[in-house]
Amino acid sequence: MTENRKRQILNAILEEIELPESAYDRAQNRYEDIGQWLHRPDSACCGYAPHVYPQGSFRLGLANKPLRNNEYDLDISCCLEDGLTKASITQEQLKELIANELRDYRKARGITEDVVYKRRCLRLEYRDDLSFHMDIVPSIPEAEDSRTTLKERMIANSHMDHQLAASVAENAVAITDDQDSSFDTISGDWRISNPEGFAKWFESRMRTAQTFLTEKELKINASIDSLPTYQWKTPLQQAIQLLKRHRDIMYEGNEDSKPISVIITTLAARAYRGENRLSEALETILAGMEHQLQEKAPIVPNPVNPKEDFADKWYDKEYEKDNLEMSFRRWLMQAKADFGAILNNSNSEKVNEATSRGLGIDSIKGKIEKIVGPAAAGAPTTVTGNTSPRPWLQPDD
Repeated sequence: MTENRKRQILNAILEEIELPESAYDRAQNRYEDIGQWLHRPDSACCGYAPHVYPQGSFRLGLANKPLRNNEYDLDISCCLEDGLTKASITQEQLKELIANELRDYRKARGITEDVVYKRRCLRLEYRDDLSFHMDIVPSIPEAEDSRTTLKERMIANSHMDHQLAASVAENAVAITDDQDSSFDTISGDWRISNPEGFAKWFESRMRTAQTFLTEKELKINASIDSLPTYQWKTPLQQAIQLLKRHRDIMYEGNEDSKPISVIITTLAARAYRGENRLSEALETILAGMEHQLQEKAPIVPNPVNPKEDFADKWYDKEYEKDNLEMSFRRWLMQAKADFGAILNNSNSEKVNEATSRGLGIDSIKGKIEKIVGPAAAGAPTTVTGNTSPRPWLQPDD
């Protein structure tokens, strides 16, 4: 298949799964509204300089439409940036401080559902014409000495240059975790997180597509930095969107075994080599993701906190029944087969089968026939490997 046909097919798929601009606008309005609420004069958080900002898929421009009209998932960080330290407040007190404000916010905005306490966050259900659940992670700035240690680890283990490592480390925060033994006592031992630092690292991987970004800047007649990250639409971002959609379809109804997004995002960003074409980026990533796994823990180290293992549940006995490592490898093998069928097939019927099976999309069959050409009887296919229909690969395959 020609490169032009590959591009047209992948763009048609992306049109079906990408969020509308209005969803990003709505998400921004909602987290900004919470930030303004926490800054009002009678807020118990006002004096601590609250900073509310998105993290995860919305921050990185990797969000897809939810399947089957499910809710949008918006991850938010709420950092009280001034006046609080681990020596002055417990994790439990910090979480309760923010929870109380969110309860008042809920009532003021007419939100029906109460605030839900999760392990590391507070969930707020926001329903109008577009349903979100917002997971709000309470945090305070990480101590300076800890940030220095993180910077050194990133330079040594994540191979970051000194400037990027220093910039990333400055964004490290300490978050609440109700499973920590010191959750309700004053302690210096808090879990470290760095969603904004991770976003900076991810952006550094996107910037390796120099030709793509230069052409984008010429089109908009401005620096790429003038756009929000979700509007960059780099090959790396779009490849991860496609992979996440495939994962969601393959593990629909089996959430416990589903490979988590941060593992897919991290491995894909590491495997990416700056390709300027989406099809080439997708093929490179699929070929290289498995090689980014380390043989020993940490198997998938967090690039902005290399001691943290995103794959720690793979070897945790509590999750042994979910076969998480095997589930990831099985998904990756199936993704290679399905995207191989989509990108390397001269038979539109086979392309449509793979698009339906792997991505749950049947609405673009006509487009694919126009791009590839109608399926001729007995037409040969260039695809090899497993392209069998669902059910997916079984454990004894």
